Parts: sequence; C-alpha cells; structure tokens
Amino acid sequence: MTGAPHIPVLLDEVIAAASPVGGVWLDGTLGAGGYTRALLDAGAQRVMGVDRDPRAEAELGTWTQPYADRFTFLPGTFGQLDILARDAGADALDGVVLDIGVSSMQIDEAERGFSFQKDGPLDMRMGRNGLRAFDLVNDATEAQLADIIFQYGEERASRRIAKAIVAARPVADSTLALAEIISKEVPRGKPGQPHPATRTFQALRIAVNEELAELVRGLLAAERMLAPGGTLIVVTFHSLEDRIVKRFLADRAGKGGGGSRYAPVQHVTPPSFEMITRKAVTAGRDELERNPRARSAKLRAARRTDAAPFAADVAGLGLPGLDRTLLSSEGGSK
Repeated sequence: MTGAPHIPVLLDEVIAAASPVGGVWLDGTLGAGGYTRALLDAGAQRVMGVDRDPRAEAELGTWTQPYADRFTFLPGTFGQLDILARDAGADALDGVVLDIGVSSMQIDEAERGFSFQKDGPLDMRMGRNGLRAFDLVNDATEAQLADIIFQYGEERASRRIAKAIVAARPVADSTLALAEIISKEVPRGKPGQPHPATRTFQALRIAVNEELAELVRGLLAAERMLAPGGTLIVVTFHSLEDRIVKRFLADRAGKGGGGSRYAPVQHVTPPSFEMITRKAVTAGRDELERNPRARSAKLRAARRTDAAPFAADVAGLGLPGLDRTLLSSEGGSK
C-alpha cells in the first residue's frame, strides 16, 4: 500500500465473533483487505471482497497473491451483495462482514476530498460515479442542505450553515474553503473537541454516497444470502449507523418489542437471527493506543437461523427521513 497503512479496526473481535471460521465469506467493504486476509488465515475456504472504490481494486496485487483462487474481487456496492455473490457462483454465504463508512486510506488522500486536514477537491465519492460534494454545496437548495446537515450530521447549527453556504456561492472546489465558511458559523469548542466542520463534512459524505440507505440494503441482502448458521458482523463508526444495525438485529432476533403480559403478541414471526453479541463490542485500551480511529467503532454480530427472511420493511430502523424517501422510491422498502 502507498501512503499511511490501513489498520483494520476491531480485527481480533471480528475473528472472535466469526469463529469457528470456515466456508464461504463475503467482505462487503474490502478496502485494503484486512478482514479478508484475517478470515482466510483463520480458515475460510473462500472470501469474496466487494468494494466500489477503484483504489481497492488497484491495490489487489499488493496482497492477494498468497491466497490465489481462494479470493475473488467483486466490484460494486455491498447493498447488492446477494446479487454479486450469486453471479460469482455462491448459492449461500457462511458469513458476511461489513465495516461501514469511510476508510483511513480514503481520509488520508487529500485528493479524495473526505477531510479538511489538507486541502483537496470537494469530491467525497467512494466510487467513480454520481454527484460530488461540490455539486451538492453549489446546487442544492438551502432547505435541502439544511436537511442533509441536520439529519446526517446531527448538527444543531444546520440552518445557519446552509444559509452561509448558499450566500457564499459559488463555493470553491476546495475542502479548506468550505471548512472556513462553516467555521465562521460554528464556534470552536474546547481544545480536543472536534473541528466545527466535522459534522457537516460527515453529512455531505453520507449524502454523496447514500451510506445509510446502502447500509440498510446490505443488511437486507445479507439476511437473504446467509445460510442457516451463517454469521453477520457489522462494524460501525457513528451513532446513525449503529442505531440502524442495533434495531435491525433486535427486530430480526425477536427483541424489538411488541406484546406484554397485558397485551400478548397475536402473531410472532420466527426470528431470522440469533444475537452473538449481547451489546456493542468496542476497542480495548491497547488498540486505542495503536489506532485512535478505533475509539468510535462498535461491533455487533448475529447468527442466521433457518427462518425465512423478514419482509423488506425498514420502518423503525431509525433511518432519517431522507433515507426513508430514498428507499421508498426504489420500491419494496417502505
């Protein structure tokens, strides 16, 4: 790998949740292949790695040779992992692992536009296609920008920031220029607190890549594709992602509420998952010292039962309104 090395987050915990490792796995967020290599080394017969980032495909030659025909790269998004896996010859999967969000490799490349630590273009796309962040900040209405910043960034000053961005148009194709506009509207916190532009940049990145809608698509696809006894492991990095995963697994494991001794459940859908992790697993002190980026990581894992997949109803997963609209427009996920 060129540049700063990518350190897989919660790697030991992923393998512990996956154990005993065997059969066919799919790594839905391949990146530099950290989870894939660990799964292959732990005994997986085959791992299929999915990624939409052309950088991941370009770097395959730096690490795949020792695994020969046990590894298959599948370009695309993990929201289509069931389609991709079947096209690659898999009838079912024994495990799926997802590491949600932007990778350290992407953050560290200024030209990708994910970070304001160094100046770069306002891109933020994980793949090759679609609108850039530059297009959003210059073309979206003030109301649309405010909704994006509030719902995806949980930024209380969203309306003020959106108004400032619109007033500054045309916004330069520069991460530092945008961060400066935002910083004038959000006062700096105490030393050690996040930069004023952090939440807005997160929001724009999520919007550009449809990250939360893609997460839901991936969870539904994994439920359809996992064999009975198969393992789903998801690592998230902020509360929006973790809330969706937590509620999805609780619902599928029959722990999402409903009924009581006063009002018994009239119909119970057989659970499609059994929980492996009782609560979210977080990084230990040693890992945090080696890799500070692990501080916000949370791992949740569950095992597929032999019950049929649930209906593709995403109500109650904690999705922002923007994503509920997006999924509804695709059909079948209202």
